Amino acid sequence: MLIGRFQSLFIDGFGYPDRDVIVALDNILSSPEVEEYFRFILNRCCHILINRWQTHPQLQSAILNLVDLFEEEPTATSRVTELSRSRSMRRIRQAAKEFRETEQYLALRRLARIIEARQAAKGKPAEPSVVPLGSLINRYPYLYEHCLVTEDSDLQHQQIVRTMQAEAQHQLEVDLSHYVTYRMRQRQLYLQGQSQSISRLREIQNPTLLNDRELVTSLKQFARRRDPGQSLSYRDTAQRFLMNHPQGGTFRDFKTDLFDYIMADVDPGYGQRQFKKMLHDHLFGSFADSDNKPADDFLRVRTCSNLFNFLVVDPSAGKQHYVFIDLINNLGPINTTGLLLRILLICQKVRPFLDRRFSILFNHYETASSDAVDWLVKVLENVNIALSLNFGTLDLSHLGSK
Repeated sequence: MLIGRFQSLFIDGFGYPDRDVIVALDNILSSPEVEEYFRFILNRCCHILINRWQTHPQLQSAILNLVDLFEEEPTATSRVTELSRSRSMRRIRQAAKEFRETEQYLALRRLARIIEARQAAKGKPAEPSVVPLGSLINRYPYLYEHCLVTEDSDLQHQQIVRTMQAEAQHQLEVDLSHYVTYRMRQRQLYLQGQSQSISRLREIQNPTLLNDRELVTSLKQFARRRDPGQSLSYRDTAQRFLMNHPQGGTFRDFKTDLFDYIMADVDPGYGQRQFKKMLHDHLFGSFADSDNKPADDFLRVRTCSNLFNFLVVDPSAGKQHYVFIDLINNLGPINTTGLLLRILLICQKVRPFLDRRFSILFNHYETASSDAVDWLVKVLENVNIALSLNFGTLDLSHLGSK
């Protein structure tokens, strides 16, 4: 019933039973400024319904139906209706068409994809090999807030998104833990000479879009701790940097230490080429008028967040991300992710800035097929693992010696 009434009012432009509502909508649409603010009105009307349905799992499929309405052709009208409502119908239909081009509608579409994926996951279907990148939004909880929340989102919707994010993050960590347990049990049986027992284990599917070898390598790379004799973890290296960095030093001293800290994780063959000079110029050119001031928390946050503009994507420069692609081509997705993690671990307040940079890239390539942007998918998957191991509850530090 609600879907039908919404369609009559906002999609078809006729058939809504409340005359007062129709008159009010017609007055809004006749305003000269309607193009500037009607998307906010329509988005709010959508969320009045969506926020209600979100709290009842059995009603969440209605959200998919609501969002799909904007992709459908308006219902044909009778000649009498067309004559009496022609001007108002044209306005509302044009407004609905224009709404499909707004950030508000794109956020609604992403929300629908997540709900659809969660419903499909109950049956655990095989992941399609090639899909639009946007269809994978459900896999990356760290993108939710920046991809689902718009400037006019109400507090209830923001809280719903945070809840969805927490649930998705928890499920990811559970799935990774089950997969690792399964793989370790396989290995134990093999080493014990009980290969025939392996086939009797309940198989746990790889929960990522990485292949098994890539996933195991990523898990080992980003484990929170390493055993004695193993290379230091990212967390250990960050702690060492923070302990050694003099608190009373100048901002330029901090940038010098930070430059060395970053370059220590870059392959020398690549670093000695153009990247080293570009990083040096960017870092030491940042906020240079503060070089002689104490390196306070404010300057650290500004510097590290600005580094993400250089290393990932700079939204102020037309979404420029050639450095990021160059890093992936030369260092690979895992080491590129590790480079970003090193920065994040010494200044955790910049986490929202990094999440935002990845949401910009995700939105930029949203309509591309996943195989066409395989490099981005691999990085997104590795970031998932790195964040889960270093900021979540998942602890697979024992993998460091396996």
